[in-house]
Amino acid sequence: MPGGVSWSAYLKMLSSSLLAMCAGAQVVHWYYRPDLTIPEIPPKPGELKTELLGLKERHHEPQVSQQQKLQNTTVPRIL
Repeated sequence: MPGGVSWSAYLKMLSSSLLAMCAGAQVVHWYYRPDLTIPEIPPKPGELKTELLGLKERHHEPQVSQQQKLQNTTVPRIL
C-alpha cells in the first residue's frame, strides 16, 4: 500500500477522513443555511441578498495603523 501502510490502516484513515469531510460540510450548511431554490427570473442587480441569517449590519470605523497616525501628526522640528 502507499507509504508502507497496511490495508487496514489505510482504509481506517480513508473512512475517517471521508466521515470528517461530510460532517464538516453538513455543519457549514446548517450554519449558513443556503437558499437552494432556483428563481424563474434572475434578480436585478442589487436585489440579491447574501447576508448571513441572524446577523445585523455592523458599522465599523476603519482602523488606522500607528504608522499612519504618526504621519498625520505634525512634530515640531528642532534645527
